[in-house]
Amino acid sequence: MRFADIGLSDELLRALSEAGYDTPTPIQAAAIPQVQMMRDIIAIAQTGTGKTASFVLPMIDVLANGRARARMPRSLILEPTRELAAQVAENFEKYGKYHKLSMALLIGGVQMGDQVKALEKGVDVLIATPGRLMDLFERGKILLTGCEMLVIDEADRMLDMGFIPDIEHICTKLPTTRQTLLFSATMPPPIKKLADKFLSNPKYIEVARPATANVNIEQFLVNVSPMKKREVLRDLLRTEKVSNAIIFCNRKTTVRELNTSLQRHGLRSGEIHGDIDQASRQKQLEAFKNGDIDLLVASDVAARGLDVKGVSHVFNFDAPWHPDDYIHRIGRTGRAGAKGKAFTFVTKADEEAIESIEKLIGNKIARLGKIEAPAEGEERVPAKRGRRTPSAKAKQARSDTPEASAQAPEPVREKAAAKPAREKSPPKAKIAKPDQPNGADAGDDGWNGPMPGFLSVGFSS
Repeated sequence: MRFADIGLSDELLRALSEAGYDTPTPIQAAAIPQVQMMRDIIAIAQTGTGKTASFVLPMIDVLANGRARARMPRSLILEPTRELAAQVAENFEKYGKYHKLSMALLIGGVQMGDQVKALEKGVDVLIATPGRLMDLFERGKILLTGCEMLVIDEADRMLDMGFIPDIEHICTKLPTTRQTLLFSATMPPPIKKLADKFLSNPKYIEVARPATANVNIEQFLVNVSPMKKREVLRDLLRTEKVSNAIIFCNRKTTVRELNTSLQRHGLRSGEIHGDIDQASRQKQLEAFKNGDIDLLVASDVAARGLDVKGVSHVFNFDAPWHPDDYIHRIGRTGRAGAKGKAFTFVTKADEEAIESIEKLIGNKIARLGKIEAPAEGEERVPAKRGRRTPSAKAKQARSDTPEASAQAPEPVREKAAAKPAREKSPPKAKIAKPDQPNGADAGDDGWNGPMPGFLSVGFSS
């Protein structure tokens, strides 16, 4: 099947041809005709399967006839993140360049002034994140009574981010006679409840089992000790044929620190996370897309918001906390039929999370290497316990035991035998000093002065 076979306009077919597309993906082939028939749909498909074009393309043709009015958008697309909203806007510009549709992008992190001006002119397509949309709606800058079509994209991500109450509120402000399209990678019960409440006799489309990983992605688990993660990552970046890669971390602080480390080792890397303003995030994304940097270190803010052609590798520097996030992270590679590789670093503390991921995807992931024993000095008891390396005095006491003497060189055994009385005398009673907890012997710790205050937490004098 070709795009020309599913009833798209000549203008759309021309734009698709110029973009290098002539054959629809399974989700596009199934969804586009249903949207053209003005049916409500529930579409379940994994990331990287072309979901965005499956609603953008038919929307352009459906909205081709009609006229927008001030502050009354004709259609609304809700996205969970700024990156996804910007990605959808790029798709409308690319595929709708031979149509005269107006569009506005409402996202946080940027000034409202230009957004309000666009709304006052009237827009055919409004692409928004729930927070910014609700803000402008409450300010009286938007009227939703003229909205003919609603798209709820990445619905399960909306659920994860706590946007479902906002979406329900937005739906109550829309006309009851509208077309609603819901797209999601999975269908948890709250999303099913949302669909039952706001969709009318929807067509259910599922092109892949929920939460399955893309078959074009080779997946590997890399067993590693926490202190060796950066070193192992650099080794993989050197040995793998990495043209460009996204490296995911669970925490924003880890993103910053890892990016600094990579740059210090001469690698071209950038970072993106929630603490970076929208302009800087967009600048980093553009640098990654244009090849100015090869590595993008990211938090999960980018897991579903990046659509970059030719990403060869994904590295999970931290194993994701939620199994669904694994699917969306690795889905940044292996897109549009290309091959990709995904490496997930696993420490002993991650085994339960990995079990959940493997249960979700329905198969075991190949493991590379063994968990390395921490190098000398890596694994330490927390400082507040006051545990230290045994002193020379303590080591000498252990060497004077019968077992140690039996293994000692001959001169040592003879010297020990010459002073039997001293060796057999009972040890002196340990006397607790005023600043030592519970009668601990300073000699065994190699410390004869008063206990520092940071070691006395939890003890009574």
